[in-house]
Amino acid sequence: MVDFRRQYAGLREEILAAITEVCDSQQFILGPQADQFERAAAQFLGADQAIGCASGTDALWLMLAAAEIGPGAAVLTTPFSFFASVSSILRAGATPILADIDPRTFNLSPAHAARAMDGAGSTPVRAILPVHLYGQCADWEGFTALRDERGVLLLEDAAQAFGSMWGRRRAGALGDMAAFSFYPTKNLSAFGDAGMVSTSSPELAERARMLRNHGMRRRYFHDELGWNSRLDGVQAAVLRVKLGHLEAWNEQRRARAAHYDELFTTSGLAEPGPYPEHGVVLPWVDPRGTHIFHQYVIRVRRRDALREFLSARGIGSEVYYPVPLHRQRALASLGYPADAFPESQRAAEEVLALPMFPELTGDEQQRVVQAIVDFLA
Repeated sequence: MVDFRRQYAGLREEILAAITEVCDSQQFILGPQADQFERAAAQFLGADQAIGCASGTDALWLMLAAAEIGPGAAVLTTPFSFFASVSSILRAGATPILADIDPRTFNLSPAHAARAMDGAGSTPVRAILPVHLYGQCADWEGFTALRDERGVLLLEDAAQAFGSMWGRRRAGALGDMAAFSFYPTKNLSAFGDAGMVSTSSPELAERARMLRNHGMRRRYFHDELGWNSRLDGVQAAVLRVKLGHLEAWNEQRRARAAHYDELFTTSGLAEPGPYPEHGVVLPWVDPRGTHIFHQYVIRVRRRDALREFLSARGIGSEVYYPVPLHRQRALASLGYPADAFPESQRAAEEVLALPMFPELTGDEQQRVVQAIVDFLA
């Protein structure tokens, strides 16, 4: 799915020099490297503030906690996402409310979200948390209308979307706050776990900085119950180096996605969708935004059999995600019936992520598509 060695080979000297700076400074937690990365990241995103933390999951919790969303409040999000999108809401003490997805983009649907808010019951919905899944922004026009109508906060789960855009604005500068992950597979990736919150609100930024450091504004004076979620200097150094290459890498991802599209179309397998019949439904790109293709995800019937076929030919693939969140055992207490979100369930049975990274070669892509042609034949 991803070959980390290819990217590292081109950056090795630059990254080792940055890590050496951290070792020489002996400032391993936050410190000057974290400050420099936070400033550069905020400038890249077009947000006023960026707050580094220990992981993308912590970033989601930190964002909710900074916005003072907790017990007695509800947050609306999608069941078709990584577990942390919902577990972070529960960790903050709030109530998750789920709504179904758009079958073309796999992102939370504003129309389904509006209906879920109408039926939310007595717990007030304080925020909507769309996920920019696979590197494509959710329908921000639709969610902005909902925010204006309902008076809620808009919080971005941008874990997979560093560099994606809605119009001329980047993910991370669309809503009131945003959360990012720098897990090693992400478009902008650390050498371990790391995350970040972005916002243009000085008040929310100040609270996030305080909460990531045990609730301290002054050393050893704890104003609130915070958490230990500080970005370490080594990860910040790696991220600062990689940020300078991100635009080029995202453009290469888009080029790889276009080549996949061409290969599937030429093969005769491409179908209009949103649901597959005998061939493959390709990723649909919303023309109002800029996709960065964190993942290149097709829809296909007999998905699990295809995945086994690809594996037998030495070709990686992955399912993001095989079980919608309302059907996870750990979230059974949410009380949703198994068939509550049919679009999410169908997507979970049909989606397949193919190899996607900037250094992927055209010959490798041809091999992937030819294997799928052989399977479907």
